[in-house]
Amino acid sequence: MELIDVITSKENLNRAYKKVVANKGAGGVDGMKVEELGAYIKENKDEIVRSIRNRTYMPKPVRRVYIPKDNGK
Repeated sequence: MELIDVITSKENLNRAYKKVVANKGAGGVDGMKVEELGAYIKENKDEIVRSIRNRTYMPKPVRRVYIPKDNGK
């Protein structure tokens, strides 16, 4: 089995979705809330998997959050 098959397997995608929901992931730069994610994936799953397999998938930028430290950094 190739790595791309493992990445796009139903089990792996479901595990990733459940982890985001369990962590109560914050909305990203696209403004989508975790509660909206399930419906979005159901509607767009085939296209997302196809674009990953074709290597045309372009993820959105990640929102950076700075966490203040005791040492000021």
